[in-house]
Amino acid sequence: MTGRRSELIAALEATLPQPRTGLPEDVLQLVSRLAPLVNVDLLIQDERRGTLLTWRDDDLFGPGWHVPGGIIRFRERAADGVHACALDELGTDVDSEPQPIFVLESITRAESRAHHVSMLYRCRLAGPLDEARRAGVDPPQAGQWRWHDCCPPNLLPEQAAYARFI
Repeated sequence: MTGRRSELIAALEATLPQPRTGLPEDVLQLVSRLAPLVNVDLLIQDERRGTLLTWRDDDLFGPGWHVPGGIIRFRERAADGVHACALDELGTDVDSEPQPIFVLESITRAESRAHHVSMLYRCRLAGPLDEARRAGVDPPQAGQWRWHDCCPPNLLPEQAAYARFI
């Protein structure tokens, strides 16, 4: 069995030369059927503008506002995942508190990507937002951001537990 396992691991590693850049979708589907995915979520607030949310619209969660976040990659520290998520989703960096302020576990009926453990980090913008990603008219485009002075009614249901923070 050890030889076969080594062959399988070698085959997997051959398809994933840089796991830090993310997994191919089929591999992510497999992994997420075997183990929970660990996420970082970014609670970015400003006393004048409110809470910064981004629009999501995909086959997995459907359309709605959500707290920016992402899956932690293999051998990536949570703090590094926070920075990577901010750069990817907002086009800027953030300063974050060292510990999460809330941990959310969600399990859905989906066949894959159905079990997440998400850590919510309080963050502050460390630079200007990418204005090209600002949501103008409704409905927004996937990946656009907008400040909210209260929790929007179309917050993704998977993040309903975050409503008290918004």
